[in-house]
Amino acid sequence: MATEITTTTGTHGTPGSEWWRSAVIYQIYPRSFADASGDGIGDLPGITSHIDSLAELGIDAIWLSPFFTSPQNDAGYDVADYCDVDPIFGTLDDFDRMLEEAHSRGIRVIVDLVPNHSSDQHRWFQEALAAGPGSEERARYIFREGKGANGELPPNNWESVFGGPAWSRIEEADGTPGQWYLHLFDSSQPDFDWNNRWVHEQFLDILRFWLDRGVDGFRVDVAHGLVKQEGLPDWTPPAESNSMGGGLEDEAEEAALSPYWAQEGVHEIYREWRDLLNTYEGERVLCAEAWVDPLHKLAKWVRSDEMHQAFNFGYLETKWDASALRTVIDDSYEAFHSVGAPSTWVLSNHDVVRHASRLAVTADNPQGDGLGPRSKGLPDPVIGLRRARAATALMLALPGSAYIYQGEELGLPEVIDLPDEARQDPTWHRTNGERYGRDGCRVPIPWEADAPAAGFNTTGESWLPQPSGWGAFARAEQRGVEGSTLEFYRRALALRKEHNVGLGSFTWLQHDEPEVLVFRTEGLTVMANTGATPVPLPEGADVLLASADLDGDTLPGDTTVWLAS
Repeated sequence: MATEITTTTGTHGTPGSEWWRSAVIYQIYPRSFADASGDGIGDLPGITSHIDSLAELGIDAIWLSPFFTSPQNDAGYDVADYCDVDPIFGTLDDFDRMLEEAHSRGIRVIVDLVPNHSSDQHRWFQEALAAGPGSEERARYIFREGKGANGELPPNNWESVFGGPAWSRIEEADGTPGQWYLHLFDSSQPDFDWNNRWVHEQFLDILRFWLDRGVDGFRVDVAHGLVKQEGLPDWTPPAESNSMGGGLEDEAEEAALSPYWAQEGVHEIYREWRDLLNTYEGERVLCAEAWVDPLHKLAKWVRSDEMHQAFNFGYLETKWDASALRTVIDDSYEAFHSVGAPSTWVLSNHDVVRHASRLAVTADNPQGDGLGPRSKGLPDPVIGLRRARAATALMLALPGSAYIYQGEELGLPEVIDLPDEARQDPTWHRTNGERYGRDGCRVPIPWEADAPAAGFNTTGESWLPQPSGWGAFARAEQRGVEGSTLEFYRRALALRKEHNVGLGSFTWLQHDEPEVLVFRTEGLTVMANTGATPVPLPEGADVLLASADLDGDTLPGDTTVWLAS
């Protein structure tokens, strides 16, 4: 029997049809998108120069990874000024121009916000160091006295996400050993104390600053963090679990148990933020990066008075397997629709191995590790791209919102063979070369095959080296070429919009082959063959989109098609 799930639908401007429920949002990692200055680091003017390419692709919005003032110890997630642009990316005027150019083409703009911690170079933290114990300035962050006869031991046994103790001891102004401060991430990223009302007020002002400039919303980093359990009790994570090296199951297990993840108090923060956003016109949005499982617990972040979206990492980490995909799709719709929210589908981002490689990896691939140097079962690039296109066609046919990571529309694989001396991900350095980390998905993307730095800029400089043959993936090489990955994405996005798939209904259809998924949505029948054995297409099938060449009236393995219903 077919399973029928109906999403909320409506006409434009009525509840249930808000843009964020169905939008396709394109993630830009600014330092790797386009470099107008020629210094080898992507920037805001570089983004502006390619706005037309994004409009031509057919996306609805862009999400910018952090571009704020930062020492760049953690790729900008260590913020030193939340209300200014780091000079490596440009100026506030450059941001305003980029925003204006995007809006003039109907593209909305979402910015990254990092509220769990700041950089230790932020003025607020520097003032806290100078002010001394017991001061209002220190109360902005989580400072505590140490244990032991002379305070020489950290306040508790918490470990950093990046490895090692989650506490660092400071030296007081008089040169004596002082208090300890909490940093769930790097020691250069001290955690705010969200029990302090002052912190709440500062972030409300930060939200207003960007909302007043016209941004359309915020992606919230570590949205399951911020609040810590009262008393900061000792806690030991489950065996073989850590927030960078484990998969979603491990991370979610830790989040469910730990005294510093997924505390109930975070929801009051987001209700206050939602109230603020509701005072602005234009359906401004909040999207949660929250590693919480199972999905019905993640759905708490997107209740009607909290955030609008939450990344569906359970879907991202699901293997290319029909049974597993059907389960996560069912669970997603059940969980998110129970609170009136859309599911937000995603396959790649700046923290995971690109899905054009990941879906062909046969060995374990823990999030954050990257591929190599100890990786086994490295991907076959042909199989990886074929599965990636099929998985994308499946994802874009699902009602709800979807995220695309820059370069996936070009079929970019994970770059594995970077020179060791070129690697910059802190994971590589912290593990003494044991894990490559995330550099492989952050290599600057190609625009023109024969240009310097493959068109990333005009000087040939590149903060991460582009591999030989990178130009073959260039946008200029694929534009207008039938069968190219770029044209496949453009066709899929156009059809998705034409059929109003994002706000559509969803019905599973039965198929005799267990490795085949079939469902119907808004005038489309979608078939995805996750196996190796070709299966017949329905008699008289009218194929609107195919992720790979078809063999007559059969659907090959690792292929998805959209058929006119």
